[in-house]
Amino acid sequence: MSVQKTVAAIHDISGMGKCSLTAAIPVLSAAGVSVSVMPTAVLSTQTGGLNSYTYRDLTDDLRPFMAHWQKIGVNFDAVYSGFLGSSSQIDIVCDFVKEFRHNDTLFLCDPAMADNGALYDTFDFSFVEKMKKLCSYADIIVPNFTEAAFLLDREYISPPYTKEYTEDLLKSLAEKFNSKYVVLTGVDFDGKFVGAGAYDAENDVITYSLSERIDGMFHSTGDLFASSLLGGILNGFSVNESTEKAIEFVVNSIKETVKVDGDSRFGLAFERCLPMYMKSLELI
Repeated sequence: MSVQKTVAAIHDISGMGKCSLTAAIPVLSAAGVSVSVMPTAVLSTQTGGLNSYTYRDLTDDLRPFMAHWQKIGVNFDAVYSGFLGSSSQIDIVCDFVKEFRHNDTLFLCDPAMADNGALYDTFDFSFVEKMKKLCSYADIIVPNFTEAAFLLDREYISPPYTKEYTEDLLKSLAEKFNSKYVVLTGVDFDGKFVGAGAYDAENDVITYSLSERIDGMFHSTGDLFASSLLGGILNGFSVNESTEKAIEFVVNSIKETVKVDGDSRFGLAFERCLPMYMKSLELI
């Protein structure tokens, strides 16, 4: 008899925008994974491309969440952290990983803190230092090129990138944080094809999953990618295979958003693409 995989997802949640938990919950559920959530904040909408939003910090609720889960004795096959609103939240997530990690527990860290060469407005370099600590606990880290540069204390370089530079980032991240796997998003060698590079540090193997660029600004792609990547891994696919499936799912979701003429500020129209994602995981 098969046992359903479980994941603790530690992210913020937006009432509108299909990012963070509003992406992780449906995607991981479609992957057949039972999702328990520890929300770090509640927002009225996602933040990209919007002028204002409400924000309710839930830091004070996180340790009581942990204590209750410890009391009832729950276990998780994976821990998945995304956007964290403060350095103190990072400290709590570090403690969470130490408390709930067992021999086979996978920790995927998406160091969501920067893009396009700059930190998000609410963060400073003390936050980066804390994020480095969290990444050191992770089995898999999933940064973009901006986040990779900050994690390695390097100057950001804008695309397109050379393979030599990309592979140096992948290997340097794995070495610095002792990660089994690094998946780097935003790989762009020629301006025509974009995607991700996956590094299996244990076997010293790098693979790429690229797709033809689709013009436009599409928000929350990173959350959708990381969630579908984890869904593939928890269904027994390799990190390379899961990266390919996640890229395919995100690209299909972008195409669907363009097709329905959706307002991409409110996230990708991924719902109709879930059956294709499930099929790629051999669930239907």
